[in-house]
Amino acid sequence: MELKQPYLLFLGDAADSLAAKVAQGIKTWRPEACMGQIRLENCHADVGLKDVTIQEAAKAGAKTLVIGVANRGGIISKEWVSVLLEALDAGMDLAAGLHNRLNDIPELVESAARNGCKLYDVRFPTQTYPVASGKKRSGKRVLTVGTDCSVGKMYTSLAIEKELKDRGVDADFRATGQTGILISGAGVSADAVVADFISGAIETISPANSDGHWDVIEGQGSLFHASFAGVTTGLIHGAQADALVLCHEPTRTHMRGLPEYALPGLKECMERNIATASLTNPKVQFVGVSINTSGLEEKAALEYMDKVESELGLPVVDPFRQGVARIVDRLLEL
Repeated sequence: MELKQPYLLFLGDAADSLAAKVAQGIKTWRPEACMGQIRLENCHADVGLKDVTIQEAAKAGAKTLVIGVANRGGIISKEWVSVLLEALDAGMDLAAGLHNRLNDIPELVESAARNGCKLYDVRFPTQTYPVASGKKRSGKRVLTVGTDCSVGKMYTSLAIEKELKDRGVDADFRATGQTGILISGAGVSADAVVADFISGAIETISPANSDGHWDVIEGQGSLFHASFAGVTTGLIHGAQADALVLCHEPTRTHMRGLPEYALPGLKECMERNIATASLTNPKVQFVGVSINTSGLEEKAALEYMDKVESELGLPVVDPFRQGVARIVDRLLEL
């Protein structure tokens, strides 16, 4: 799926800034695609865009209203529907990454059909994907992998894409989750693809390209997470990556949501990811480590990263605190 830009970001009745993290992610990584925000009266979030009405947004050329807020349960509340209907009547498509589907709300479906608009439920793929071939594809690919879920793989991937583009390198972020799709406007939610076709879906969104082109593929889950390792494995095989970047959050005491599972060691995690990725690219190698140090004070964070860098012999950075230039330096040596 490919979403039309520019976007109008809907913050609805977000209780706080965290509830609007999808909108904030789009604003942070694709500011040029955002023409404004719309908030209900009781909204407590602000991503720093101009507040506009539906009619003002339509007049300014907004093509898609993106629901950038997540409430408890991921539902489309009744309070939102009138605004969504107004956007459809103004000629905008709608896009959301919630559990509740736009396409399951009859009045939205009817209005979209009447106005010639589309409803994008990005969490739920509509395309049919092939079984993976595993054949070598031209172009270059870097994939983020993790010791656990939610350790910064998407943020790191987007930071690498930006750094590459800032250096004049031809590069594209390839989204594999709903938030990444809403940020980039295209991709596939890998965890919603039937298992046999996950690798084929990743091959599809990262096709053959020119020799100097880099696809920066967003990783999902972890090979060590008992709940999600299956998705991770299929994604790794389909990515056929030339380079891997390990993502880690050092303050966790166990795998996210699984108290009985300890986090793997970094070397152990790297070895298993290399072994898995080698099936479709025997020359794959790690080029760096991305550490989410948000739970550490700066001094402790720097000491930890220095220690890891000494042990692994790779560039180790926090992409938020320091950027990813050193990882990209190593990437471009390949």
